Amino acid sequence: MTKHILFGLLSATVLLAGCAGKPATHPTDEPFRSVYHHTPEANWMNDPNGMFYDESAGIWHLYYQHNPFGTTWGPMHWGHATSTDLLTWEEHPIVLYPDSIGTIFSGSAVIDKENTAGFGENAIVAIFTQSERIGQHQSIAYSTDGGYTFTKYESNPVLMGDIADFRDPKVTWDGDHWLMTLACQQEIRFYASPNLKEWTYLSSFGKDLGAHGGVWECPELLKMSNDKYVLLVSINPGGPFGGSATQYFVGDWDGKEFKVESLKLKDESSQWLDYGKDNYSTFTFHNSPDGRLVAMGVVPTVAFRSQNTIARDLFLFTDDEGEFRLGSVPSPESLALRGEETKYLPDAGIVELTLDGSQDALITLSNDKGEKVVMNMDVHRRTFSMDRTASGDCSFSHDFAARTVAPLFIKRDIYKVLLFIDHCSIEAFDAEGAWSMTNLVFPSEPYNHLEVQGGEAKIYTIR
Repeated sequence: MTKHILFGLLSATVLLAGCAGKPATHPTDEPFRSVYHHTPEANWMNDPNGMFYDESAGIWHLYYQHNPFGTTWGPMHWGHATSTDLLTWEEHPIVLYPDSIGTIFSGSAVIDKENTAGFGENAIVAIFTQSERIGQHQSIAYSTDGGYTFTKYESNPVLMGDIADFRDPKVTWDGDHWLMTLACQQEIRFYASPNLKEWTYLSSFGKDLGAHGGVWECPELLKMSNDKYVLLVSINPGGPFGGSATQYFVGDWDGKEFKVESLKLKDESSQWLDYGKDNYSTFTFHNSPDGRLVAMGVVPTVAFRSQNTIARDLFLFTDDEGEFRLGSVPSPESLALRGEETKYLPDAGIVELTLDGSQDALITLSNDKGEKVVMNMDVHRRTFSMDRTASGDCSFSHDFAARTVAPLFIKRDIYKVLLFIDHCSIEAFDAEGAWSMTNLVFPSEPYNHLEVQGGEAKIYTIR
């Protein structure tokens, strides 16, 4: 059955945190269920996995870490959803189940156009970590029906782990062979293969660079349009505002080693993909159209246990100091959410801010209960901040009440900022992609007031 993203209109059975085993039977049981973000129909979801675009069918495939038995982390499977527009999602049966090798952790999927693995031309091959009590290993499975069902390779695992936290393979095509980027404790390892079955170690990166406040996870090596490369690395904990986050490194790839552009990057100067507290495990879709780098991350919610971010396009730009930075803008598909302009703030909508670059700006979202989110653009410090300390329910975590801050990176006479507001999240973007910020909020009733000082706002409904 096709399921539209307007989940608030559905009566899907969903398990709520704190009431495992008790189904929700009415949408009012889920006041924070997202209107336009992908969420699982029920139970636990975290990292997006194996995302790819099937150009022959015009379908985006999203797999995700999934515990089908409850709303807490548990025995991991791969759930599956598809979309033709990145806005409307259809849920499908689970595609990967645990077996004697272990549960199914994070990984990636590729379209094997040249049949290098021998599973058939254009077979979809998933590469994933299997975790057991005594270790973590990399396995593969293949699909010959376009990614709806998978058969596990009979000789799994294809890469045995030699340390703890040996996981999250992201595989791409690199000239004449497959390249695996793998998280290994607090560094990244690179492996090469001609056929997705036999892997040879190439090099390691990151032992003395970047933030190391937690284990490194979910890496991806991106080739940018200017022949530079960006290495994404998620970290948990150790983010700039506590908790998890995704850092990145800009550099060069010579076919064997990744070398950063700037060797001055240490803990205190790590570059962050998102400056909020709630965007993690960002991956791009394999085979995105027109060479785009279309990415999604996971947002860890409280009720239905996680949603994905809106789709974003990644690109490289230079800041006012000449440093390369990774930019992030809402994908054209996400911008297509914008409906009619309205004078009133809906419970889920898009706000377009035009802010005067010569003065500070203050933006306040609030409701009739006095709960509010306060955003500030400080033109002197060149920062944009979001304060959720009075946003609603903050009691479930000692560090939820927080203020997050993004550098502006580029000085402008006029700043345009986009706010994507949903039932439990706010995603803020510099409209030209210089920074982004994703934060959860749990107001007791939707924010229905918007006040802007130092600029103007246009408010749009969700189409």
